[in-house]
Amino acid sequence: MTSRGAGTAFSRKNYRLSTEPEKSKVTGIVNSRLLNDYLHRVFTSADGNQPAAAYRKHLTFQNLQEHLDRLLAEENGSEESRDQEAEGRLGPSTVVLDHTSGFEGLLLVDDDLLEVIGHSNFGSIRATTCVYKGKWIYEVLISSQGLMQIGWCTLNCRFNQEEGVGDTPDSYAYDGNRVRKWNVTTTNYGKSWAAGDIVSCLIDLDEGTIAFCLNGISLGTAFDNITRGAGMAYFPAISLSFKESVAFNFGSRPLRYPVEGYRPLQDPPVADLVKARKLLGYLKNVIHVGIDVTEGKLVEKDTSMWQLQGEPTVLITLAHIFNYFSPLMCKVYLVEDVLMTFLLSILERGGAVEAHPLIQQLLDLMWLLMEEYEVHECLKQLLMSLLRAYRFSPIIPDLGLQIHYLRLTIAVLKHEKSRKYLLSNVLFDVLRSVVFFYIKSPLRVEEAGLQELIPTTWWPNRFTKEQGKESKDVKEESAEERLRRRAYERGCQRLKKRIEVVEGLQVQILKLLLNNKDRGGGEASRYIFLNKFRKFLQENASNRGNLTVLCPPEYMVCFLHRLIAALRFFWDGHKAKTPAALSSEEAYVPPQLFYNGKVDYFDLQRLGGLLSHLKKTLKDDLAAKANVLIDPAELQAVTMDDLDEDEESATSAAQSQRPSAALAIGGALARPGWLSSPTLGRANRFLSTAAVSLMNPRRPLGSLEKIKVRTLSVEQRTEEDIEGSHGNEGLLLGRPPEEPDQPITENSLLEVLDGIVMMYNLSVHQQLGKMVGVSDDVNEYAMALKDTEEKISRCPKRRRDIHEELLKSQKVFSEKLNHLSRRLAWINVTIYSKEKMQDIYWLLRVCIRTIEHGDRTGSLFAFMPEFYLSVAMNSYSALKNYFSPVNSMEELPGYEETLMRLAAILAKHFADSRIVGTDIRDSLMQALASYVCYPHSLRAVERISEEQRISMMKNLLAPYEQRPWAQTNWILVRLWRGCGFGYRYTRLPHLLKTKPEDASLPSLQKPCPSTLLQRHMADLLRSDRDLAPSFLNSVLNQLNWAFSEFIGMIQEIQQAAERLERNFVDSRQLKVCATCFDLSVSLLRVLEMTVTLAPEIFLDWNRPSSELLLRRLAQLLNQVLNRVTAERNLFDRVVSLRLPGLDSVDHYPILVAVTGILVRLLVDTDVQGAERATAVLLADPCFQLRSIQYLLGHTESSALAAAAPTTDKRHFSLRRYTGYISAEELEKVEKMLSHLSEESKQAAATTLPTSEEDLCPICYAHPISAIFRPCSHKSCKACINQHLMNNKDCFFCKATITGVDDFTKPASS
Repeated sequence: MTSRGAGTAFSRKNYRLSTEPEKSKVTGIVNSRLLNDYLHRVFTSADGNQPAAAYRKHLTFQNLQEHLDRLLAEENGSEESRDQEAEGRLGPSTVVLDHTSGFEGLLLVDDDLLEVIGHSNFGSIRATTCVYKGKWIYEVLISSQGLMQIGWCTLNCRFNQEEGVGDTPDSYAYDGNRVRKWNVTTTNYGKSWAAGDIVSCLIDLDEGTIAFCLNGISLGTAFDNITRGAGMAYFPAISLSFKESVAFNFGSRPLRYPVEGYRPLQDPPVADLVKARKLLGYLKNVIHVGIDVTEGKLVEKDTSMWQLQGEPTVLITLAHIFNYFSPLMCKVYLVEDVLMTFLLSILERGGAVEAHPLIQQLLDLMWLLMEEYEVHECLKQLLMSLLRAYRFSPIIPDLGLQIHYLRLTIAVLKHEKSRKYLLSNVLFDVLRSVVFFYIKSPLRVEEAGLQELIPTTWWPNRFTKEQGKESKDVKEESAEERLRRRAYERGCQRLKKRIEVVEGLQVQILKLLLNNKDRGGGEASRYIFLNKFRKFLQENASNRGNLTVLCPPEYMVCFLHRLIAALRFFWDGHKAKTPAALSSEEAYVPPQLFYNGKVDYFDLQRLGGLLSHLKKTLKDDLAAKANVLIDPAELQAVTMDDLDEDEESATSAAQSQRPSAALAIGGALARPGWLSSPTLGRANRFLSTAAVSLMNPRRPLGSLEKIKVRTLSVEQRTEEDIEGSHGNEGLLLGRPPEEPDQPITENSLLEVLDGIVMMYNLSVHQQLGKMVGVSDDVNEYAMALKDTEEKISRCPKRRRDIHEELLKSQKVFSEKLNHLSRRLAWINVTIYSKEKMQDIYWLLRVCIRTIEHGDRTGSLFAFMPEFYLSVAMNSYSALKNYFSPVNSMEELPGYEETLMRLAAILAKHFADSRIVGTDIRDSLMQALASYVCYPHSLRAVERISEEQRISMMKNLLAPYEQRPWAQTNWILVRLWRGCGFGYRYTRLPHLLKTKPEDASLPSLQKPCPSTLLQRHMADLLRSDRDLAPSFLNSVLNQLNWAFSEFIGMIQEIQQAAERLERNFVDSRQLKVCATCFDLSVSLLRVLEMTVTLAPEIFLDWNRPSSELLLRRLAQLLNQVLNRVTAERNLFDRVVSLRLPGLDSVDHYPILVAVTGILVRLLVDTDVQGAERATAVLLADPCFQLRSIQYLLGHTESSALAAAAPTTDKRHFSLRRYTGYISAEELEKVEKMLSHLSEESKQAAATTLPTSEEDLCPICYAHPISAIFRPCSHKSCKACINQHLMNNKDCFFCKATITGVDDFTKPASS
């Protein structure tokens, strides 16, 4: 490359000069004297001294190359000889990871053989070069902060999946995850590392020591007296666990933290470096020196405003420089050390990036004077160096380093041609460019300078027992605390201002990438970005995505916020130009995007199931509503079976039909991860076969003129396919009649918005939840510190030993809190700030509007991807749970209306037949269940339209069979909690002394019953004669099942506990047992709610099922009472064990629920109802008066209600729960007991004995009273009626029963 002659050097670019008229050749080049002076000024010798004019050689363009060769050859001889000295090192001069033999376990090694990702339990790999003498250094760039051991090993070290570097005699390692050093044994060493840190590994084989540095700060000597001598040579090596990743720098790039006296394993290209620096000096001279042709002299120029201005003399001079400079700029080391340093120096003068047009001019020069492949490689290496520099720069208080690198990135991307090349081929293909939008969180706050920025720390120390959250009670806050809090808040504001500068630069980068006005020389940047962005989402949407291209969730959070800012900037910019369009505050995604095939949703689940299935079943609706016609012949091929079988052949066929597109893609992508994704093959297969033809929606439907529309894969779409033109609506093709015919915004922005919603669903929500952990840690340490301080104040003076230990604990907690409070300040600014909260709120509103518009389309709603509903629910959850107490959701604009609209969506769609996915249906049900636990969201449910409320309650009262009923039951219980008998508690009495795991859980919220929704329930049960029996029958069935399961399980638990040998009951079994108990209690509460709201369902025997329902209810209540109240029985024994998983199992919740039902039936009702209920209860063979007496603490069945109750604490009594049960409620229980005592005496006196032959052969409790048609078998009415609710076959002969008649025993018999 460097031997190119002067003639050939710029012959390819000569057309730029020869297009001028001939006269420009005469006037363009300056006279020979001036040219000679100019060339001597530009091309100075190495020492910088110019010989006197009389002695220097006369320079022209004819002999310039010879002169340049001589200048560049100076000092090269000595450099080359020095370059060859490599004593003490064995192996290839280019050092990489040994991926052929030097590894153990499964690892993913990148194309450059310098980056590695763990893909097995504990994989190890070493480098290709070793050292045996001298001082050597290499650097490791930590990409993830997990379990890794980094250091040195010999060839004899043998590693496996359990033992890695440092676990064998001749290997030495540092582990910043556990903060230890390893050499067979392990001891504490160094500091903890974080993602974005750089570890330097140093070995001194002259002294026999190994040391490590973290971000250039020495951690001290780790090992001394290491084994040396014949045959002992050390390789750089690493062991890392699954998914951990690092990048090595053995010297292929400039070391970030060189150490004096230590050499990198790979020698720097010294000769090329000298040459490149000289050439850069000449380039700077060209920029500094101008030619004044009129005066005939050289002048100094202002470099910042330098422009080429088409001067042939300057251009030819630059062409000579670039002839040598271009090949050097393809080398990684030189780009980073020479070019990047020079470009950064231009920006160092401060001011806006726009104030430095020199970088744009230099990029123009590169495109003009370098070969295309050279520019491509140079730009690629420049961006990679910038990204690496940004990512691995230490955090300093003003974030100056990050700002510096971002400014240069912006300057490079401002250049249109460079931006388009980088977008098309580098940013999303070779680089993990999302890193540019990430602001890493400092793990070590002292190094990040947060102590200077936030000198005063503060943490909340007022806690409410119920909520477990801080309550800023101004009255309790002392003056000192208030001063500390205000100083802390001022420090947080200072930090916020600095971080906002970085965020502003990141948004600028995205604004450049979303530019849709730069159509010069091809497609605008925005459309290239759109296609790359879609592929990025696809890689991350597929769980099978390659680990090397999956985006970490912490990066995704930052990317989401910057993208929202850039999107809203362009959206509102379009609104300013087109007043009819919507503003970003009203943004939504129109429903046609989900079914017209213009946007690829990969294989993500739709609300109605698979896309291929929907296109078949809803093709008529698509034709009628959206004018979309599906060709049945083409659609028939798209089934899931042949999708996988024909995938390869279809893809190859598609590529053969589009050779140019396939070639362009193949050539552009350096890493094939995007194309090898299994999902992409499937998407392409679908999109190439399911062609969609559409009628022109702007013409009358009578004409039916079909237009063939290309449904293309992501790579093939053009601007016209997205934005549309001349009657083609682009992405908005197939508008349904329910959708308003008004412009929303530019179509391309709709796709970006859709991608943002998908991003939130992929990993942003989980990350938001994860980062709350720091806030929880602060709360825990604050409570521990407060507790310690209280102990110190109570500690007796004579116990100095205890006092000293407590003071040590206090110091530890205070130091930890100082550290955590500063770290929390950073997290609150970067993740949980008010602006970030507004972004998530905006996203929630976008999803709500999108769902509302989709819902109006009727059956076409099924095409919507599930993630829209998921994001609506999750973003609300994040706003409620993750952003408080720093920011309150109540302060957001339109909060009440948004809450109500979300409530309407949950109320309508939790039982929507158009939604088929069980997971999304469960999520909707859980979201609604959580919604009714909090007063403000429950009021939002009450504010939705009456029609929607009644519809919701009707769906909740649907029979429990064939659907997940536990959540439905929980919703009904929450609507009742606070109204039932002794049902005003938040936590059970026996659990008050224990600390709740998480006080913010929905189940631990204070009761907030809804009388409005209760009224709707009562009206529905009274008015719909079929609804009440089917609902209550299913509730009674589930209660029977749940309580039976519970009893069966506690029998097993009791047996295991009584065995002599040590037995451990499976924790899962305990959890299931507790769940069955909780379900039984909640089902009893729903029965209490029904009996209270609509007692006539049980007591008005004019209703066909009332008597049967009352008998079944009495039977179940008696069974529960007998099992729970028997003296020293199974239930008693298991409760007394107080096993860890059975915390909620106790007498109180279940007995109070049963008592509530009995009181309502026997006391709080009219005389006739009480008589009927009493008769049915006493007629049940399981009834025992002792069970009722037990409620008030009577231990003997002979004891009368008037007898004094025992106060022995071993026995249960409702009287003991005065804080839970009111005096009025207790009085009702006593009244019920006396009533039943009296009635049972009378019943015992009047009951006549019944022969066994006359008893029902099913229950043996009631006399035979019914005969079946046509088989004439007999039973009591209760048994047959209950049976017929679920089955129509006879008990005995399995014949189908057509009717049931009353049976009376003939007198003769």
